[in-house]
Amino acid sequence: MLGKNKVKHIHSLEHRKHRKAEQAFVAEGHKLVGDLLGAFQPRTIIATAAWAHAHPGLPVEIVTDEELGRASLLKHPQDVLAVFAMRPDHIDATAVASMVRKELCLAIDGVQDPGNVGTILRIADWFGIHHIFCSESTADVYGPKCVQATMGALSRVHAHTVSLPALLSSLPASTPVYGTFLNGHNIYREPLTPHGLIVMGNEGNGISPDVATHVTHRLFIPSHPVGAPTSESLNVAVATAIVCAEFRRRS
Repeated sequence: MLGKNKVKHIHSLEHRKHRKAEQAFVAEGHKLVGDLLGAFQPRTIIATAAWAHAHPGLPVEIVTDEELGRASLLKHPQDVLAVFAMRPDHIDATAVASMVRKELCLAIDGVQDPGNVGTILRIADWFGIHHIFCSESTADVYGPKCVQATMGALSRVHAHTVSLPALLSSLPASTPVYGTFLNGHNIYREPLTPHGLIVMGNEGNGISPDVATHVTHRLFIPSHPVGAPTSESLNVAVATAIVCAEFRRRS
């Protein structure tokens, strides 16, 4: 029988302060949990008998559908819920500088919607980007909505919460730092490198001034046809997909 204290503990992990204190997060569903099991250490797994029997050798607490429903953070509970330990999140400036000299990385500055953050991780995964640097004002990548939106990408993409201005100021001056701006240059006409850092900004305000000062290449995704009435801007996750696709097309 699933105890009240365990249910209470799982529900406490909806809140960032408890996730930070416990260094743990919740994931639900057979596909997501299955992906994360290869990258994160499970602390608790509760599941239906059918799921447990299909995954022998794991420390699973078998529960009824009703019990799983009480523990779940979703409107429509699935067949398994797991509490995982977070990855250690320390990364020094030297390691970042070396990384962006060799590969393409992403940074997200103040993106508030957890669905957008999770989708950006999923986009990074699709385009072979392995590291994302998240500003302290960005939605927590370990929040339940964000974790679910990653669709398992969190197992392959490493997300680091950092002070973006401090991180960017520590990079060598020769590091290409790209950012999207409404007054930027047409991305389809600008030279792009296969390495460096791409910064995507807040849904409403874009890249913050403290971060913008470090951007060396300002990019713009033009609408079509140019000059025609259109929406004010693109969703940040959609814009990220377009930018990443163009970088990879050139590489």
